[in-house]
Amino acid sequence: MDEIFDEVRAALYTVWHRRWLALAIAWGVCLLGWLAVALIPNSYASRARIYVDVEDVLSEQLGIAGDGREEITRVRQTLASNVNLEKVIKGTKLGEGITDRGAMNAAVADLSQKVSVRSEEDNLFEISATVGKGDLSDAENAVLARNVVQKLLDIFREEHIAGSRVGVNRALSKIDEQLAERKLELEEAEARRLQFEAKYPDLIGGSASLSAKIQQLRTEIRDINADLAGAQSSLANLNGQIEGTPRTIAGPGGVGGPKAALVQAQQQLAALKARGLTDQHPDVEAAIKQVVYLRQEAERAGPEAEFGTLNPAYSSLVAIRADRESTIQSLESRRAAIQSQIANLVASQASEPAVAAEANRISRDYDVLRQNYEKLLRDREDIRTRGEVDDETSQFKFDLIDPPVVPQEPAAPNRPLLLLGVLVVGCGAGAAAAWSLGQMRSTFMTAQKLERTFDLKVVGTVSKTVSDAGRMLARRRLMQFAGATAALLGVFVILLAIEVVAVRTVA
Repeated sequence: MDEIFDEVRAALYTVWHRRWLALAIAWGVCLLGWLAVALIPNSYASRARIYVDVEDVLSEQLGIAGDGREEITRVRQTLASNVNLEKVIKGTKLGEGITDRGAMNAAVADLSQKVSVRSEEDNLFEISATVGKGDLSDAENAVLARNVVQKLLDIFREEHIAGSRVGVNRALSKIDEQLAERKLELEEAEARRLQFEAKYPDLIGGSASLSAKIQQLRTEIRDINADLAGAQSSLANLNGQIEGTPRTIAGPGGVGGPKAALVQAQQQLAALKARGLTDQHPDVEAAIKQVVYLRQEAERAGPEAEFGTLNPAYSSLVAIRADRESTIQSLESRRAAIQSQIANLVASQASEPAVAAEANRISRDYDVLRQNYEKLLRDREDIRTRGEVDDETSQFKFDLIDPPVVPQEPAAPNRPLLLLGVLVVGCGAGAAAAWSLGQMRSTFMTAQKLERTFDLKVVGTVSKTVSDAGRMLARRRLMQFAGATAALLGVFVILLAIEVVAVRTVA
């Protein structure tokens, strides 16, 4: 510990012994350093914060809402791209004097280091820019920083609105190309399908379609059987009612019976046709059936049926029975036709398996192409609708929280700290130079250091005797040294004051 103390004391004595050298070097380093600090241009930083609304109520109501965060991420990543920074340079004073491509590339590279787009939250962003050009004044640099941020905000809006529109148009163009290709493929598949169906009409739609048709026909047969059973049951009941109903009823006399009823039915039929009704009209058909039946009854009745009146209830029941019998015949014919159709379909499916497989393939290819084509049509309509919604609602998606303003104080450099650093470095350089020079001289500042160096005992030391004139000279030189040191500190204080005044002047 004593050795360390002796070394420190010896170093301090060495520096003090050559204090004028240390002060001169400190003055030189400080002057050069302060001059360099003065030449550093002030850099001004401007920033803005924006809130981007990713909720699109109208798109959600239309069922075409997308994830806006992906679009925001894309804009954030491309905002500080070289293309956009070049737009900023050309739109501000940064582009003055730039004439060739090399200078523009250098300016873009420099600006990319001074511009940042930072995401504070999912949809809250901060855009900042720092500008400090040596050929511009502080006020011009401050305004330029604000203009750079404002230009970046304008690009942000353009990138979202125009970029979104361009993306929609690009997507629509690609879908249109795919639609054209799918349309040709669909037309070719439809031509093959029609050609195959013309050759094999029973195998339309493939085996799956055949199975569906057979199942549908069988269901229809079950329905017909149910209707036929109901009609037969109704006919049986109707026959029972007819058997219990008399054909004629007693009257006061005169001509009557089946012949009279036949004449009356013929008159009714003639009246219906006179109204312009055709034979296919239900009333006409019923009247014709009644005439036919009454003619048969009159022929069977013979002369004895001339007396009495034909029972109207009996005639009505007979007409209804004829209608029921016609319905039963129609249902039986329909059932026979469907059964024959089912048999033909089953025979076609079993006898020609290769053709059925081909029908399956053609039908499957056609269905797949048709579904893809319809899906592309829906996608195109959704994209077109979303593009229109984006155009209508994009102006409400951005909220400027903190607009860019002209900065009042420089962001860099920190001149007071730099001035103090230069002063510390200058004093340290002077002290180091004085100590280094003392080390190169073969002198010993203390007796202890002499003993350690030669490992010999120092018998004694001789004190330096100073006269009064010498003391006065030493005092005068000390005052001169103090004045020179105070002058150095005074220059430092003056420079600090100038810096404060300059900052306030810009503000």
